[in-house]
Amino acid sequence: MKAVQVTGYGDVDQLKLVDIPTPEPKENEVLVQVKACAINNTEIWMREGAYGQGGKSGWRPEGVQFPRTPGSDITGKVVQVGEQVDETMMGKDVVLFPFTSSGPDGQEHISEDMSFIGSEYDGGYAEYVVWPAELCFDMPLEDYTESCVFSVSGMTAWHMVEQVQPKPGETVMVTGANGGVGSLNIQIASKVFGADVIALVGDLSMEERMKELGATHVLSYKSENLEEEILEANGGPIDTVLDVVGDALFSTALTVLKKGGKFCTSGSSGGQKTELDFRTLYLKHITMYGSVLGTREEFKRMLKAISEKKIQPVIDRTFPLEEAREAQQYFKESGKKGKIVLLP
Repeated sequence: MKAVQVTGYGDVDQLKLVDIPTPEPKENEVLVQVKACAINNTEIWMREGAYGQGGKSGWRPEGVQFPRTPGSDITGKVVQVGEQVDETMMGKDVVLFPFTSSGPDGQEHISEDMSFIGSEYDGGYAEYVVWPAELCFDMPLEDYTESCVFSVSGMTAWHMVEQVQPKPGETVMVTGANGGVGSLNIQIASKVFGADVIALVGDLSMEERMKELGATHVLSYKSENLEEEILEANGGPIDTVLDVVGDALFSTALTVLKKGGKFCTSGSSGGQKTELDFRTLYLKHITMYGSVLGTREEFKRMLKAISEKKIQPVIDRTFPLEEAREAQQYFKESGKKGKIVLLP
């Protein structure tokens, strides 16, 4: 089969298109013909060593073993089943839950042995992938490309919103609102939980699209008066911030939060380190949440909401598998409108 492998830490030249044997499913696994694989920050940071270069990149302490086939947002068709897998799995269109873990229900995502497809296991930048049958779920939509964009960013967004539990009438500010996680944060907070949403984007030409997704107000993070505009739009301080940007908007977020407000982060595309005056934190009684991925039950609830059309796929463009380098480079550009998808 054709696959794209990461051969070591570095730039996109570390991505190599190769011909390798098609994997064989173990007794509890299935072989999935990959139909679509969306791109995430996690595989780019894995390649760049952003999680800790020098043998510590990836999700496990021992680090990523190269070469590795990346890709974790995967949909496809089951074409072979292991000996202990029910034959009814054959031919099913599935979406893959993206990690294994021995953690108990509700704590899978914080287990020490959590291992990620595309990082600890070979992933979806390939024509075929093997995965445990119990971690393959029915696709929520009929289209492979539309269904693949939710696994990692969708579960991340869903878990973020479930942690902060916004209520109808409360206001949630979403940073990076045009990205994969941000565009889903808008939809989940507004259409599933009933909150008002202030979406922050760079280009206000996206305003109409953001409002279609459920945003009440759309503001540009480039504004010199951003804090004032947020407070004016909301008629005062906001209840919650869902952040994927990090340093660039951290000070603004803490300033506009009300006393007793909540700040939830799952990314740092605008800077991984920041300055914090602890007085702001304790004098305003702010609760902070770190958030990565989520649980199987949250994944199921998300898939149900998708199948009920409460959450829409937001796709910027697709690339053929052979153009994985170009796709990752494009992913890092600003101003995208949703997910980037590879099509084997």
